[in-house]
Order: sequence, then structure tokens, then C-alpha cells
Amino acid sequence: MDRQEAFASEGMWSGFVRTEAGAVSGWHHHGEHESVIYVLSGALRMEFGPGGSHTVDAGPGDFLHVPKGAVHRESNPSAEAADIIVVRAGTGESTVNTDGPAPG
Repeated sequence: MDRQEAFASEGMWSGFVRTEAGAVSGWHHHGEHESVIYVLSGALRMEFGPGGSHTVDAGPGDFLHVPKGAVHRESNPSAEAADIIVVRAGTGESTVNTDGPAPG
């Protein structure tokens, strides 16, 4: 994922993120930060919940909300790069890698 910062302050970060086709992030959460994601182009898949059993697919024009502490991973299941805008608000460590979500 290629991240480009647009704005950062003590309690907020916003920017542009490009995710190449087929890319999958590791499992993680954003600590005390919550995030709002807007999909500009391509596709975004978010996996979360017990054992990673819940999936949300988003496309151009869709918004997603990621609550504080929600263990998840993102991917781009499409054949083209996905472009998104992210706004993250909170304090402390902004990304915490994990082994995965709690078992279901």
C-alpha cells in the first residue's frame, strides 16, 4: 500500500492510499483511533469479526467506518489498483499488528 499524507495533527491523520490489485494487508487494529475510508476507485475488502468471519466489500463512492480497536485486514480483490481516502482520529499508536482476530 502506498500512503500519501495530506494532513496530520496531534489527534488526526488524513491521506490518500493506493492498494495494488491482489494486495492483502496483515491483521491489525488502530488502537484508540477510529477511521473513515472513502473509496475513490477500484475495490476494497475488509475482513473482521470473530475468526475474520465478517467481510464487507466496497467500491467507488462507498464509505467504511473502522471502530477503535477493531481487528481487521484490508485487501484489493480486483484486477486494478484501488484508490481510497482515509481519515483517522484518535491518540496513541495508530497501527498495531496482530496474529489475527479472536477465534469465532
